[in-house]
Parts: sequence; C-alpha cells; structure tokens
Amino acid sequence: MPKQKLLQLLQEITEDRIPFNKLIGMKIDNLDLENIKIRFEMRPELVGNFMRGNLHGGVISTVLDVTGGMLAWTGIMKKMEGSTFEEITERFAKIGTIDLRVDYLRPGLGKYFIATGSTLRAGNKLSVIRMELHNDEGILIAVGTGSYVVG
Repeated sequence: MPKQKLLQLLQEITEDRIPFNKLIGMKIDNLDLENIKIRFEMRPELVGNFMRGNLHGGVISTVLDVTGGMLAWTGIMKKMEGSTFEEITERFAKIGTIDLRVDYLRPGLGKYFIATGSTLRAGNKLSVIRMELHNDEGILIAVGTGSYVVG
C-alpha cells in the first residue's frame, strides 16, 4: 500500500473535493501518520461577530472537526498497514463524526489560524481525537474533542 498516495488523496479530498472546506480556505501545512496542521486565512466572509470582527464559531467547529476526521483517517491507515489501496479507501468512506465538543476559549482574532490534533484512542470501531485552534500569534482560541466512527 503506497502510504504517500493515500496521504495525497486525503489532502486532495480535504482541500479540493469538499466545497465547504474550499469556501473556508483550508490548506494542509503538514500531514503524516502522526501529525496534521491545517491553516486558513482570516477573511471578511468568515466573521461571526461584525462588531469585533472575530471568527465565526461555526468555522472554528468545522475546522476542528475536519482536523479530527483526518486524524481518524490516518489512524485507519496505520491499523490497515499491509492492506490494499482499495481496501483502505473503502474504509475511509465509512468514517463519520459521532460527537464533537468545542470549547471556545477566546475570540477568534488573527490574520490566520492553525488547527492541530492528537489521537486519544484509535480503536477498530471508534477513534477519539483532541484538537486545538491557534491564531497567528500562537494564542489558543478553541479546543475540541471528537468521536469518529471508523469501522
């Protein structure tokens, strides 16, 4: 199974094939089996509070959810090492968010934002992921925990 081909597919799906991700402007800064970094620029279309000019909470939760989902995918890749490309991509199609909790810690102010995450549990049926969103100054804006069906 060509790992790099699967990672490229995951990046293409995230950046180019999901219209809402494109609307937000998500770009993958780093992607391997252990780490992910998603970046997006602040734009007027992403404002939630027009008085403050801060990021909309729905954008925050979306980016954290995408981050968690991608880490669930890489967890499947690790568990299915040795499987065919087709077997793994078939399993990718079954991934879905079961639960997402977001804690909004500070107003989403910044020039750009970076989402990262780490896997808390990668089981055969369920993955649990912890995500963070920082602004361009490294200030923690929000954290999330997501549960994802993976099998």
